[in-house]
Amino acid sequence: MFEALYSAAEMRAAEEAYPGYPATVPELMERAGAAVATELLRAYPTARRVVAVCGDGSNGGDGRVAVRGLREAGLGAEETDVLDGADVVIDALFGTGFRGAPRKEAAALIERINTSGVPVVAVDIPSGVDASTGETPGAAVRADLTVTFHGLKVGLAVAPGRFLAGEVVVAGIGLRPVATAAQRVTTEILRLVPHRGAEDTKYTAGSVLVVGGSPGMTGAAALTSLAAEAALRADAGYVTVAVPEASLPAVEALVLEPVKVGWPDGRALETVLAAAGRAGAVALGPGLGRDEEAHALVRALLERLELPVVVDADALFGLEPGAWKARAVLTPHAGELARLLGRDAAWVNAHRLEAASTVAERFSCVCLLKGADTIVAAPGEGALVCDLGPPSLATAGSGDVLSGILAAFLAKGLEPRLAAAAAAAAHGVAATLVPHQAGLVASDIVEHLPAALG
Repeated sequence: MFEALYSAAEMRAAEEAYPGYPATVPELMERAGAAVATELLRAYPTARRVVAVCGDGSNGGDGRVAVRGLREAGLGAEETDVLDGADVVIDALFGTGFRGAPRKEAAALIERINTSGVPVVAVDIPSGVDASTGETPGAAVRADLTVTFHGLKVGLAVAPGRFLAGEVVVAGIGLRPVATAAQRVTTEILRLVPHRGAEDTKYTAGSVLVVGGSPGMTGAAALTSLAAEAALRADAGYVTVAVPEASLPAVEALVLEPVKVGWPDGRALETVLAAAGRAGAVALGPGLGRDEEAHALVRALLERLELPVVVDADALFGLEPGAWKARAVLTPHAGELARLLGRDAAWVNAHRLEAASTVAERFSCVCLLKGADTIVAAPGEGALVCDLGPPSLATAGSGDVLSGILAAFLAKGLEPRLAAAAAAAAHGVAATLVPHQAGLVASDIVEHLPAALG
């Protein structure tokens, strides 16, 4: 279900566990450098002159071995910071142990690499990227190909580092696996999702309640309906939609299968609590609205429901930590998470692991931070990173679909952290199955969910 994502310390532990370490460091360096040369020749077979920019540490040593291997293969390869005339540049400046911002001279060299106009091959990780977090506090190399050793690094899976790595190739160098705190989600996690069995009823197969539908807004009703349909297509057996009475006609017109319940003015809480009686999970927020009445409803439901609750979209506005009975899973995008922390979205995008983990700890919940590198964080647990979704997922309503999927998996009995990771995987796989990636809309994802789970 998971693939190891190595921090700098975990990678160091793997190296130190190698028999004969540290005397065997040159042996490991030979394998690493040879792998870089091999992958460069594969990716750029017409290259004739390769320049390697090498630092003083082991990363630079790997680069020098690569230069030697390329020369033996008949290429004009050399270690130099003169980039003119190069067909390919090897970035072997900093390795996985680097942290912080590069100094002025190194930053200037990184800028020259980035503006060289030729492909860049990074050794282990693009220089300037923090291998343990993906953060880039200063200048960082933008690589076209990264040849990393032994296993993926956290900084190659988490933004902004992931966006600087280009194609990533993992090359074995003879090390044994070690346990890692962070892990990458694979499609194997979908095997955890229970399918309906012969003895199931529509309730035991997963009963979901979706709460939303701000009155007077057809768009809000559409988002609520989209989440409900996603829950059904994610194999929930029974879905109820609770909305203000004024929104019922729109919901009735938009979606057929769910049961619809409307609440009159001033009766939202008691109506939703009654509807939750046979639910296994609640999706709270799609199209709910952001006024004080909506905020009060969210707070009251979190304090009184003892079910798993997906808190998304409008339900995240005005949210504050409290004495919740509900087992909450918060599903913010960067802007919504920034509001929860009193920061701005730029800070969240620059510190995604830290941001997700901080919300999980502060709200004592699971936090699913949406993005190309969806991050699932839980108190006291390592992060799970899901990058299975294509860029086409950046479309309106996609998050509401994810809420419905997650609620269905929670209703089927998956524990919140694994349910969140599995929902992100199903969401991403379904999107990749859509034959037209350009122009993909949220309902396309819903349509392909059964195939993704099949």
